[in-house]
Amino acid sequence: MRGRSGRRELQEASISFLDVISCGFGAIVLLLIIARIGDPEAVEPISALDGDVKIMQKMLFELRSDSAERQRDIDNGAQRLAADRVRLLQLSERLATAKRQLSAEKSDASKESAQLQLALQMLTEEMDRLLGQNFQRRNQVIGGIPVDSEYIIFVVDTSGSMYAAAWERVKQEMVNILDIYPEVKGLQIMNDMGNYMYPNYRGQWMQDSPASRKDIVSRLDRWQPFSNSSPVEGIQQAIRTFYDPNKKISVYVFGDDFSGNSIRRVAETVAKLNKAKGGERLVRIHAIGFPVHYQGTPSRSAIRFAALMRELSYQNGGTFVGLNSLTRE
Repeated sequence: MRGRSGRRELQEASISFLDVISCGFGAIVLLLIIARIGDPEAVEPISALDGDVKIMQKMLFELRSDSAERQRDIDNGAQRLAADRVRLLQLSERLATAKRQLSAEKSDASKESAQLQLALQMLTEEMDRLLGQNFQRRNQVIGGIPVDSEYIIFVVDTSGSMYAAAWERVKQEMVNILDIYPEVKGLQIMNDMGNYMYPNYRGQWMQDSPASRKDIVSRLDRWQPFSNSSPVEGIQQAIRTFYDPNKKISVYVFGDDFSGNSIRRVAETVAKLNKAKGGERLVRIHAIGFPVHYQGTPSRSAIRFAALMRELSYQNGGTFVGLNSLTRE
């Protein structure tokens, strides 16, 4: 009985010892855990890491913003490029269409030219057959205006009404008249008062050339000497200065009205200056009337200009042409 009692006491003592040891180790572990959590050196690296994470997050947000903005720029550029391509394609199509039209027009013009040459050849042959090869025309006439003169004088009304309303048409008619004379021996331009466009050539004939013709039309834009809206002085000055029984001369009068008193007296004066030879006046007088004063009811001075120039052109072998518009045709 005593032996069993001794073993029980030893076993109970061993279990108590183990309990003490386990509790001791548990207390040590708990102390270590408490000491680790409260250690400032152990907490500080975690705070520093949090700061780095925030910085990197900020950088990431900025990169995302830049990336989105760049993507928008790329999208806008792609849209503009697509629009430019569409426009380029449209322009290319228009250019191709224009080239085709130009080619067709050139082809038509070439055909018309060939047909005209053939018609002219046939007409010439027919005229030779009907009139004979030795036939000579007495006068060369284009549009009712004789163009057999070798010298041309322009007498242009430079009044305010002409300059303001009809000057573009004046330049056009100047070019038209020069075109029907491929080449002449002399040119001269003066206004209705007898003032020369080229004072250095006063009383002299200017030499005809493509350059001189171009310069005449160009100078019209800045040439506006004084005018009394009467062509009489310029016509008389032209005949007195350049009359020559050995020269064929034409005077072209550009005007819109006549402010003088007597049409008959002007016609008589011109007849004395422009002497006849062989039944014809040596200086032809042509006139072009510009309808500046024909807006609504024609003015009396405009009607008198037409009457005067119709009489002078009739008596002096010329033609009077009254325009019905001031715009280019």
